[in-house]
Amino acid sequence: MNRLSVALSLWILLCFAVQIAQAQTKKGIEYPYASAEPQKTGWPLTPEEKAYVTDKSEHDRRPGRESNKHLPMMWPLVPAAGHWGGTAWLDTHTKLVSYVQANKGPCDILLVGDSITQQWGSPLDQGTFNDAWKKHFGDYKTINIGIGGDKTQNVLWRLDHGGVEGLEPRLVIVMIGNNNMFFTPETGIEAAAKGIQMCVANVRDQFPKADVILAKILPCHAPGRTFYEDIKKTNDALDPLKIDSDPKVRILDLTSDFLNADGTIKKTLYTPDNIHLSLAGYSLYAERLKPLVDQSLR
Repeated sequence: MNRLSVALSLWILLCFAVQIAQAQTKKGIEYPYASAEPQKTGWPLTPEEKAYVTDKSEHDRRPGRESNKHLPMMWPLVPAAGHWGGTAWLDTHTKLVSYVQANKGPCDILLVGDSITQQWGSPLDQGTFNDAWKKHFGDYKTINIGIGGDKTQNVLWRLDHGGVEGLEPRLVIVMIGNNNMFFTPETGIEAAAKGIQMCVANVRDQFPKADVILAKILPCHAPGRTFYEDIKKTNDALDPLKIDSDPKVRILDLTSDFLNADGTIKKTLYTPDNIHLSLAGYSLYAERLKPLVDQSLR
């Protein structure tokens, strides 16, 4: 056997070994409901999948809808593309997929979530991170795939459809669930908490070697308002799920940092909508994140 044949044989064996290692570490996520979605995973989308997620509203794609069953407890746990009318949401996801593909390979931090995550700094906006992130984490290569308005089910869909393909993060920071609060009267609190748990499970499956920090939902609005109270209940419902029993997962609860003693939000940490964060809010968030981030990356 000549040297070329030997080299080719070794290369084939190496590729086979890599495939075996991937199969042993990535098991895939089992969702509690099999939707009618034509393409469950992968990117690019087939024409059938693209039509499914753009021609049908998210409401018409919810678990149980295709058989006229009412299964709201499944909504937060089963992947579903978002929908802002036409192709707008899918176009936003596509832009992030292109950004991820342009940054394939190792990175230090992957940010996953909704608008609170997006506003750390995103290619969807100015393309640079805010001052709080740059001050505390500017030396780390960070990929941000937050999309404002996303719920747990939208994040699950993005993770399964090219949203993180090719990335190799050392640490993933997840904050999701705020927008699920609009639907807790239908889904219930437990389903929202389990949707967050499912997002962490998906991330752990995608990146078995990476650490994960799950940041609980930040308080917003005011005590007595359903939205405020449901965030508190959802955060409490995460505790019995013992997500951090996985040694690669840590939970960050910022609630006490963002509330006054009487339970009202600290206004200086928020923008006037009492939901999104001011730069002071991001600075505090970053300060609380820093010890956990440094523990993973140093």
